[in-house]
Amino acid sequence: MMIFTFPMQVSYQEFLNYYQGSIDKIEVKDSSGKTLWIHARHFRPFLTTSGIRGYFRLQLDDQGKLVSLTQL
Repeated sequence: MMIFTFPMQVSYQEFLNYYQGSIDKIEVKDSSGKTLWIHARHFRPFLTTSGIRGYFRLQLDDQGKLVSLTQL
């Protein structure tokens, strides 16, 4: 199991490109500096009128598949 934590700050307007499907992955840097590409659909539950802001924890299984994405 792999766990990554990272901050995210995307405005509502910026996220529309992801939400509408014209861009499908979001690039983030975890707290150790590793670059992660996460499918935008996983962030939809966290979208508000001001966008997506906060600190998140991503948990992957041993094959690299998403187990959970939670806002801390």
